[in-house]
Amino acid sequence: MDGVRIAIMLRHLGQHGGGVLVYTRSLLDHLLAQGTDHEFILLYQDAAHLGSYAHIDRVTERVSPHRSRLGWDQVAVPGLLRSTGADVVFNPKYSLPLASAIPGVFVCHGLDWYVMPEGSRWIDRLSHRLLIPRYARKADRIIAVSETARDHVLEFLKIPAERVETVHLGVDPRFHVTPTEEARRAARARFHLPEKYFFYCGQIYPPKNFARIVRAFAQVGPPNGYSLVVAGSHTWLSEHEVGLIDDLGLRPWVVETGWVDRDSLPVLYDLATALIMPSLYEACPSPILEAMAMGCPIVTADRYGTAELAGPAAVLVDPEDVEAIAEGMTKVLADDDLRAAIVSAGRERVRRFTWEKAASRTLDVLADAARSRAE
Repeated sequence: MDGVRIAIMLRHLGQHGGGVLVYTRSLLDHLLAQGTDHEFILLYQDAAHLGSYAHIDRVTERVSPHRSRLGWDQVAVPGLLRSTGADVVFNPKYSLPLASAIPGVFVCHGLDWYVMPEGSRWIDRLSHRLLIPRYARKADRIIAVSETARDHVLEFLKIPAERVETVHLGVDPRFHVTPTEEARRAARARFHLPEKYFFYCGQIYPPKNFARIVRAFAQVGPPNGYSLVVAGSHTWLSEHEVGLIDDLGLRPWVVETGWVDRDSLPVLYDLATALIMPSLYEACPSPILEAMAMGCPIVTADRYGTAELAGPAAVLVDPEDVEAIAEGMTKVLADDDLRAAIVSAGRERVRRFTWEKAASRTLDVLADAARSRAE
């Protein structure tokens, strides 16, 4: 078997923002640019995506609308696969068509509903605990986005280790470009950025530990003339955490930008004093990589995916200890040598995380899955 016919499930391509969408678009672009003999069959739920990649050689696009996510995965996709002659089906998210006879590979972006179940809605916990183990048993290979995610697949889903491969994310090239002064002025005006600020990037929900971030910021930010810029959206569990901003009298010191487009994000890192990300759980957080690429100092958690990605290129803190988070924030303000050291370490470390490498490794896993079933 030389070139492999790879069907890619892209139901989520039209969703608004989020790390999985960024992952999917970045990985897909680089998979299609690899210059291999493989063929790609892109499967859409929404006909609006037809034509997005049709100009690329070796790409075929197919669509099958279905009202529900589960129905598309389990009814529409098997129907599409029967007519494509695909050798393997790949989903950059968590599911696979259980009725399909061809080899399947999906990506695990973390198992937070196992590690930190209180951080998700009961209906999501129930759905994931019913379906994810079935998808995992169905999969010929599972791609984990970090060693943290791989360890949890082995621990909670009981999948043989030889079927789970770690493939880290890459960093978008835009985060390796220093913004111009004009871009900095435009960003300050557009997002009402203060002169000095700590930066929080991400949705607000329990695993992100936003309440402790706010409490730590109250100790460090205003007394030193620093604000907190929050780039991300609220979620179903964020009311109490966001309410702390007003409860602690911090509203004049906090700027909420809402969701920020990818083109605008680099300059927010560039202007920040530090990225603050002491999450209780992360599998492979892209803001860590983006901050390292932009030369933005990082204060992050001493566990799971944040510590795995950041390594020595960050101030690592106990995310369950407000005082420890505040101390970490103080360190990046007070110690110029420390700031310079972690920025330098970050720029060096981030070079190992590229989408070209991620795409190449992913293709290896997909081809291996297809060939192992054919033998």
